[in-house]
Amino acid sequence: MTGKTTDRPPSWASTPAVRRSMQGNRSRDTSPELALRRLVHAAGLRYRVDVRPVAALRRRADLVFTRAKVAVFVDGCFWHGCADHYTEPATNRPYWAQKIQANRARDADTTARLREAGWAVLRVWEHEAPAVAAARVVGAVRIPDGGERT
Repeated sequence: MTGKTTDRPPSWASTPAVRRSMQGNRSRDTSPELALRRLVHAAGLRYRVDVRPVAALRRRADLVFTRAKVAVFVDGCFWHGCADHYTEPATNRPYWAQKIQANRARDADTTARLREAGWAVLRVWEHEAPAVAAARVVGAVRIPDGGERT
């Protein structure tokens, strides 16, 4: 048999190279996330990585401070539609417009659901200076007297 047939649907990617590139994107341990984690850890805070803040909610936060009930998401400018840095792809525009719109709607839903459950939610853009973002995280976790929220 020389040819192989499959029942797979056609790829969403415009080219095989685009498909390989998109499949190579990381969902955790990105450079912005690692930089933020290093600074928050250096500030003396401990956290969980890539976990569900609320078990019943199928959404994972990048950093979770369970006792303080603070969930931190590090959002990529492309995938989450940053107003300052998002650029439309040159090909397959309708697909990507719908994908990014769905991501933003899911982000808003996640934030609302976590807040309803009593969590503080911080969203950090990948382009934010890590030191500034880390200061926001530390400020959200620690209470004014220098302790931590419980």
